[in-house]
Amino acid sequence: MQYETVGALGIFLGVVARFWPVWGALALVFAVSLSFRKRLGLYGHLYASPAGIAGLAICFFWLFTAIFADAVAPFDPLQQIAVMKDAPPGAIVPETGGVFLLGGDRLARDVFSRVVFGSQIVLLIAPAATLFALVVGTMLGLPAGYHGGRIDKVLSFLANLVLAFPVILLFYLLVTPGVRETPLPQWLAGIFFIFPMIFFGTLVYTGFSSRPGLLAVLLVAVVLLGGWVYAGLVFDADPLGVISIAPNELNIFVAVVFASSPGVFRIVRGLTMDIKTREYVAAAQTRGEGPWYIMLWEILPNARGPLIVDACLRVGYTTILLGTLGYFGLGLAPESPDWGTAIKESSRLLRAHIHPALPPVVALMSFVLGLNLLADALREQALKD
Repeated sequence: MQYETVGALGIFLGVVARFWPVWGALALVFAVSLSFRKRLGLYGHLYASPAGIAGLAICFFWLFTAIFADAVAPFDPLQQIAVMKDAPPGAIVPETGGVFLLGGDRLARDVFSRVVFGSQIVLLIAPAATLFALVVGTMLGLPAGYHGGRIDKVLSFLANLVLAFPVILLFYLLVTPGVRETPLPQWLAGIFFIFPMIFFGTLVYTGFSSRPGLLAVLLVAVVLLGGWVYAGLVFDADPLGVISIAPNELNIFVAVVFASSPGVFRIVRGLTMDIKTREYVAAAQTRGEGPWYIMLWEILPNARGPLIVDACLRVGYTTILLGTLGYFGLGLAPESPDWGTAIKESSRLLRAHIHPALPPVVALMSFVLGLNLLADALREQALKD
């Protein structure tokens, strides 16, 4: 079929123009950040590094793309226009005059719109799952490194047991359709998702125990907010209807937390074993502070540098894993616009039509590159400090 198309320059200008809210948000954030960077601590120091600026620009670009996806994307990611099947980049939609800027896929959907909406899925699952993994690994790594002995041996053995499995095989076992039908993912979710409540509850209790009034208010807030999130994520029973997660998304979420937590555990354990020998920890022990106060308020803040660097890298690893799962057909639903699924769908006709595969590949690669650059800048700053 012959399509009426715009030229390469028209495609480029059209793509740039569609991102107008993203450019505006980037300009505003960078202008404010550069003006106050001396007051912004570690975040402000990133603007002194070319790698930091590049990493922030790429990560913010995809963050604002996800936020403004409805304004950026010209079509619904699931909308099918029959005549636009495998349409080349720049093809004009008959009658409406709309343009498939990056072409159409084999199901006649706009590739550009699907890449834009796919950023919402990636930027929701990867950072959130990594954050949960950090909390789980931290809550287990702190007592293992601080107390040592039998606690350390048991927790280290369990962590090494999980790490002994190849990551892809572990993910395959956790998200394969046969496992999805069992209650195992929900049980694991019930265990993992209670760790943030324990973490923040312990943090509040140890930090504000001398102020009973404020302590009571904060503990109630932790229980209410934590219970609300817990009910929505684990049981899909959010009374407000705000938090909802599909079963396949829950499986992927649990798989990421399960596979990433042991790595975080080993990092936190090693940092704790080093930091607990410092003088300020000995001073806290002399004052009679409890173990959890020392771990959460003395050791953890001084371990934040390596943990932030690891978090950036781990979000990138998780993004790649999500793409890999989607490519193997073990990710989200087949109609999902996430980048891994998009790559899988377009790879079936790769020899005949390469244009549907390139945008999600470039999107995934650029986001991971931005996270790696950000991690490098954070590592450089940590070495300076």
